[in-house]
Amino acid sequence: MDGGVLRRAGHTEAVIDLCRLAGVYPAGVLCEILAEDGTMARVPQLLKIAEQFDLRIITVRALIEYRIRRERLVQRVAATHLPSKYGDFRIYLYRSQTDSKDHLALVKGEISPENPTLVRVHSECLTGDVFGSLRCDCNAQLIASMDQVEQEGKGVILYMRQEGRGIGLLNKLKAYSLQDEGFDTVEANEKLGFRADLRDYGIGAQILRDLGVGKMRLLTNNPKKIIGLTGYGLEVVERVPLEIRPNPHNEKYLTAKRDKLGHLILIDSKNSADGK
Repeated sequence: MDGGVLRRAGHTEAVIDLCRLAGVYPAGVLCEILAEDGTMARVPQLLKIAEQFDLRIITVRALIEYRIRRERLVQRVAATHLPSKYGDFRIYLYRSQTDSKDHLALVKGEISPENPTLVRVHSECLTGDVFGSLRCDCNAQLIASMDQVEQEGKGVILYMRQEGRGIGLLNKLKAYSLQDEGFDTVEANEKLGFRADLRDYGIGAQILRDLGVGKMRLLTNNPKKIIGLTGYGLEVVERVPLEIRPNPHNEKYLTAKRDKLGHLILIDSKNSADGK
């Protein structure tokens, strides 16, 4: 991805970043070292291998920390007061330097890195957030997040412009048409040629850091979101559930998110179906 490990904390991005930092042509060889049992070797094992063969070694996290001290892929371009029916917030607009997208942050209270901050990273959903679509739970999650931050008296709601889990509005509507034909939300994305979830959280992590967030109590049902925000100088100290009661229009959608994407929702109904 453009922006390298500051955009996506991946090994492929790390290969290219290292080449660029070294001032050489941005192309490299990526291979995976296996442990004796055939699983992927982890950092402690790789450190021993590096020592044994006198290899230089760096982690993706260390590369992110190096770049994040020297570079920034977001720019704060506007800020103002936003009174709303869900509470009073300070609203900030950030512009991504990699794709010129504008992202928003609603901030309540004083934010400091040392004190855990209630944070919601919410991906844009025009159909749900604006028009109140019942095909998803996005609008209800956004409102519940604003309510919780208002009650807490301190927190951040990050509104990321990555519609349809990153595939864009047009393709999301095409995916809806496929869902009308019987495909679930994951199958529809894949039939259109996309992965189930194309969102990245590197830009969002930089915005949170710029706002002064360090430790987070993250409002999410998605464990992968916690992983996506790790390694940017942020620490998730607690996952705060944000489950919304299903309706007849979105129950299949939520079930697919639970069973295929690992979201921690509809747990009671799953236990009932499994006979637990």
